[in-house]
Amino acid sequence: MTFTQMLAAAWRKNDSLLCVGLDPDPAKFPADLKGRDDAIFDFCKTIVDATADLVCSFKPQIAYFAARRAEDQLEALIAHIHDKHPGIPVILDAKRGDIGSTAEQYAVEAFARFQADAVTVNPYMGRDSVEPYLAYPDKGVILLCRTSNPGGSDLQFLDVGGEKLYERVARLAAREWNSSGQIGLVVGATFPAEIARVREIVGDLPLLVPGIGAQGGDIEATVKAGRTGDSAGFVEPPAFEPTRFIAWTEAMQTWMIGVGKPLGIGLVMLAILLAVAGYFLTKTVWRIWLIRAWRQRRAKRR
Repeated sequence: MTFTQMLAAAWRKNDSLLCVGLDPDPAKFPADLKGRDDAIFDFCKTIVDATADLVCSFKPQIAYFAARRAEDQLEALIAHIHDKHPGIPVILDAKRGDIGSTAEQYAVEAFARFQADAVTVNPYMGRDSVEPYLAYPDKGVILLCRTSNPGGSDLQFLDVGGEKLYERVARLAAREWNSSGQIGLVVGATFPAEIARVREIVGDLPLLVPGIGAQGGDIEATVKAGRTGDSAGFVEPPAFEPTRFIAWTEAMQTWMIGVGKPLGIGLVMLAILLAVAGYFLTKTVWRIWLIRAWRQRRAKRR
C-alpha cells in the first residue's frame, strides 16, 4: 500500500484529519522518566498508544532524536507504530534539502533506515532536490510550500513571473513533479487564504497543515479553506505542548492519590464493619438454633 493510500484509509477508518507531532524534549519529561536510557521512546510511545485511534498519521521530528543520539529510539518508535497500529502512516519531519548523492542518502535514511512512510523535504533547490525521494514509489514526499512561520513570507511571497514563489512551488509539484502521485505540500494554518489558493492550484494533493493553536491558526478557517470535496485532503498537526500532557498526567496521579487514600481507608473500615456484623449475626442465628433444638428435645422427653 502506498503512502497516499494509507493516508486515505486512515482518514476513513478513524474519521480524522489529525496528525500528531512527536517533538520529545527531555527537559519537559515527567520525573519518572528522568535519567532513563529509553525515556524518549517511552514518552512518545505513551502518546502514540493513547491517540492511535484518533489520528490519521504521526509525525516525529528527527532533530529531537538526533540531538540526543536517540536515533535508535526513533527507529524503535516507528517500528512500534507499524507493529501495534498498522495502517497509520508515519511522516518523518526532516525538511531535508540537498541534491545529487547527498539527497539520495537522505532518502535512504528516511525510507530504508527509519522505515518512514513519508518525509518532509525542502524543494527550494529545485527539481533535483526532490527526485531522489520519488525513486521510492510507495513513499510520500511532502514539500515545504507556504510555511506557517512569520519569516516564511520573506521568500515565499516573492513575485516570480506574475505569481508568488509558493504558488510556483505548488504548481510545479502538482503539474510537473507528481507523475507518480507521491507528493503532498506543507501549507501553514496561519494563512487560510493561501491554503485556499494552494488547494485551487493542486486539486486533491494532500496538505500537511501545521500552526493550529499556539501559532495562531484557526481550525475552522483551516478546514474550510483546505479540505477537498469529500471532506478529506489534508492533515493537521496540533500545537502539541508536552508540558500540558505532563500536567494532565500529574493531575491524574494527584487525584488518584487523593481519592485512593480515603477510598482505601473506607474500604478497610467497611470490611471491618461487615466482619463484625457477620460475627454477631452468625452468633445470634446459632443461639436461636440451639434454643429451638433444646426446646424440641425437652418436648420429646416430656
